[in-house]
Amino acid sequence: MKLGFQQSDLDSSPGQSFDGSFRKSSISGFLPNDLDSSPGHSLDGSFRKSRSGTSTHRNSNISASSKFVPSSKRVFKGLKDYARKLVDLELFTQSLEDWVVENSSADSNSEEQSFRSPFSIDELHKLDFALEGVLFQQLFRMPSSPYTSDLQEDDYLALEDFLHAMVDGLWRTFWHKNGQLPFFVACPRHPGSKFYSVEKAISRGRLGGLCGAALISKTGRDLQIHWDQVVEFALFKPDVMVGNELGFSSNTICEALFYGFHILLSRCLSKYSSVNSDSVFLLVVDSKFGGVVKFGGNLSKLEINATNPYQSVAEWIKLHAEVRVSPVDRIWNKLGNANWGDQGTLQLLLATFYSIVQWNGPPRKTIASLASDHSLRLQKRRIECRLIENENMLVSFDQTSHQQGEIVELDDNESPSFRKQASRLKLKQGEILLLDDQRQGQTSFQIQESLIGGNCLSYSAISLEYPTELLTLYVGAHPSRLEPSWEDMSLWYQVQRQTKVLNILKQQGISSKYLPEIIASGRILHSGTCKKQSPGGRCDHPWCGTPILVTTPIGEPLSSIVAQDGPFSSEDAIRCCKDCLAALRSAKMAAIQHGDICPENIIRVLDAQGGKSSFFYVPVSWGRAVLEDRDSPAINLQFSSSHALQHGKLCPASDAESLVYLLYFVCGGTMQQQDSIESALQWRQRCWTKRSIQQQLGEVSALLKAFADYVDSLCGTPYPVDYDIWLKRLNKAVDGSGERGKQIEEFPVTVRVEDVAGSSGTSGGRTSYSC
Repeated sequence: MKLGFQQSDLDSSPGQSFDGSFRKSSISGFLPNDLDSSPGHSLDGSFRKSRSGTSTHRNSNISASSKFVPSSKRVFKGLKDYARKLVDLELFTQSLEDWVVENSSADSNSEEQSFRSPFSIDELHKLDFALEGVLFQQLFRMPSSPYTSDLQEDDYLALEDFLHAMVDGLWRTFWHKNGQLPFFVACPRHPGSKFYSVEKAISRGRLGGLCGAALISKTGRDLQIHWDQVVEFALFKPDVMVGNELGFSSNTICEALFYGFHILLSRCLSKYSSVNSDSVFLLVVDSKFGGVVKFGGNLSKLEINATNPYQSVAEWIKLHAEVRVSPVDRIWNKLGNANWGDQGTLQLLLATFYSIVQWNGPPRKTIASLASDHSLRLQKRRIECRLIENENMLVSFDQTSHQQGEIVELDDNESPSFRKQASRLKLKQGEILLLDDQRQGQTSFQIQESLIGGNCLSYSAISLEYPTELLTLYVGAHPSRLEPSWEDMSLWYQVQRQTKVLNILKQQGISSKYLPEIIASGRILHSGTCKKQSPGGRCDHPWCGTPILVTTPIGEPLSSIVAQDGPFSSEDAIRCCKDCLAALRSAKMAAIQHGDICPENIIRVLDAQGGKSSFFYVPVSWGRAVLEDRDSPAINLQFSSSHALQHGKLCPASDAESLVYLLYFVCGGTMQQQDSIESALQWRQRCWTKRSIQQQLGEVSALLKAFADYVDSLCGTPYPVDYDIWLKRLNKAVDGSGERGKQIEEFPVTVRVEDVAGSSGTSGGRTSYSC
């Protein structure tokens, strides 16, 4: 019998397809092999290309992160029999080894039959940047004796401590700095066996029978550990590369798949497992080397064969499963210390990160937000250690300390090396910036505090001329430091290009309470003598020419609000939707689409005219806005529209679709961490097909559910959003009167400080751009 093809066996909503087909509009025209590509180089150095056929890679039928749940007793009994019968590793390996060998030893020029890495090099680079300064401390060193062929007590103690150090460091860094760790490490002997701590296995004489160590989720059900609690499994072997110097041996891969299948099967049969994923990350290590195997698939495609279950599972893996294998790299050095910053260990850390996401949801701090601090540390290091061209040597210098808020004049007679020094680009409270605005002239701003979140340097500040109002101040990258890297370009988008977009809105007379407004923009004027040769030039001072953008209003991003206070109420969610639509409607009048709607880019602002508890919402970060066809929006795997992910362009309803995802998030919906464009698209397909987004929003507001249905009908089509009709309905829901909807109409703005970009090429409309 075949699971998943009978309506009585599966609890599916009308119209749901089990063949992985995409919904009619938002992902129309997507071929299966189109989904099997994602940007960046794979770790074997090759590009990720499209693939077709039934090979080791994800088939078009596979759901990226959806757990199959058997709904009939017959299906449940068939899977339970498999869990009991599939216990012979040797038989499992025999049925699958030839296929593994064929795909492991394939010609590198043939992309059709080779295991791909689960991670791209770009992902590992970002994780490396994000973990700068994070302490991972393995206290039990990994023994590295060439004379032992069996794993000893010290080996397992070191593995246990290594896994604990990884999950503890990641949890404290990305989720919760304090509090109890919701995971622990335990070791099984075989699938279905009991779990032991290393100490208990040693005391009972069962250390020799252990097969590895598992990261276990604390469920609080009972003291007994069950296999459906396994978050991640680390297969521990004396040598993972026997007979294969370039990667894992075929036996090792088969054994990893053996345990991976049992973990997926246990999750499927569990009444308690909350993980909503059909994949598992398997760490495969010995006392020196290691790597990652990612294994997943839709168990509804498994055909039960009572006479030969091993062949049945092997066929399912070949045809319907995703198998990805990372390169094997060094994990522990000769002294037994983990190489935390090297590629091999970073692969294990990233696999553990995604495993935690599967069980505990998205982190409070994203990898991208922490990695953005790398540019800050880099600029600080450049200031601390100046590269002196004379004698081509690197010398350090001492910075003089000044009182906060003081602008210090430097003596012209001081040596050039001292005139080159500057204050920190990461500003502190009380420091004063002098801004050179072409039209306004010189304007002073005092830093109040650093703003949390995002990929840029931003602060709350006050103008010394208007000290009663808090403003948002963005610090861009110095023109000489604009490197072709994502963190530097994010600063350019946030400052220079956002200045252009906001100036276009201003020049066309478009202003709204729900749009940010430029107060000033230009370049920093540094202390001391500036030796620039022309008004648009710059001298060798580290701050000379650094662009600044000052906007109003200032508020708290939704990502922080949800993390601190939990999901929105019905009233707050409707108001958020109304305010964001009002902003998008205003921008549409200038043919501008935001292109990067996400919780970090929507702020909640205290309404000074509406009382202490009155708020409104403003989309900020307009640097990735789409002004013309050649512009590309930001790609956010959780919140970008399906059309943006598929084509790298926006359709007329793309911002509205991203807004629906944002509303789903603030209303308590589960936004799973996606590891590729493919999985992100498949998550969207599942959510829209099963109407899970509409169901979640419907629990909050029938109006928001209707809005999601409306957007679903427009996704991927050339038809624009009718903002007016929805703003009328939302205003009526918020204010109780459709006439109050006139509040969102555009009105002239009173400009306190002329908004003009600095000579860095951001002046409103006077400099052409290629964005």
